[in-house]
Amino acid sequence: MAAISYSNKYSLFSILIFITVVSSPVLAQLSVGFYGRTCPSVYDTVRAATRSVINREPRMGASLIRLFFHDCFVNGCDGGVLLDDTASTPGEKGRTGNINLLRGFEVIDNIKVQVDRACGRVVVSCADIVAIAARDSVVESGAHTLGQARCALFRDRIYNETNIDPSYRRSLQANCPRVSPNGDNNLAPLDEKSPNRFGNSYFQSLMNRRGLLHSDQVLFNGATTDSIVREYSNDPRAFLSDFSNSMLKMGNKLKF
Repeated sequence: MAAISYSNKYSLFSILIFITVVSSPVLAQLSVGFYGRTCPSVYDTVRAATRSVINREPRMGASLIRLFFHDCFVNGCDGGVLLDDTASTPGEKGRTGNINLLRGFEVIDNIKVQVDRACGRVVVSCADIVAIAARDSVVESGAHTLGQARCALFRDRIYNETNIDPSYRRSLQANCPRVSPNGDNNLAPLDEKSPNRFGNSYFQSLMNRRGLLHSDQVLFNGATTDSIVREYSNDPRAFLSDFSNSMLKMGNKLKF
């Protein structure tokens, strides 16, 4: 197999994290001591609040990780993704790529209130709270994959595309009617083989034409990314190592 540059692998992970909700223990390493003197209780406060919300709604852990990625990916982790529109300036929250895709904004708002109360003043930025909450989401999920997608997002694929396994198509159609809005909010796992365990089975599914979303299956459809999918499908250690590196690289953009 030809060598694959790290930059190409990192580009692939940029796509994967946009289209999947994934977690890894590596985020637990992205801790900083910036608030050690000004608000030492911030980490315990965020951890407790994150644990509470994930216990009530397990999918929220994945949503917070995705929120972290979208905030950090373009211009660094500055909290811009949390901004609403104003009379003069459009906010990042409503931009294409964020609107109707991200959730958990109210969770960050609530955690911010708790942190300000614990610190006795406004000292911890929203961007830092997003980063800490994302890290704690991974810890709480125990390296589990939490990704699901709504029927409305994969309906076109299962009724109109051809690069999909027939039995997989039928199983999805049983829970996702052809005509919208029937079943729009019905959910299906992004990784059918191992929906509750983080690993490389996602790539194995792509090789079997069992990717849930169009943007999943396009990664293995006769294009340049096919070789990367094959490598990760056959070598889980390579996948975990490269995923860890990509998340660390993103986390290093934190603006403390």
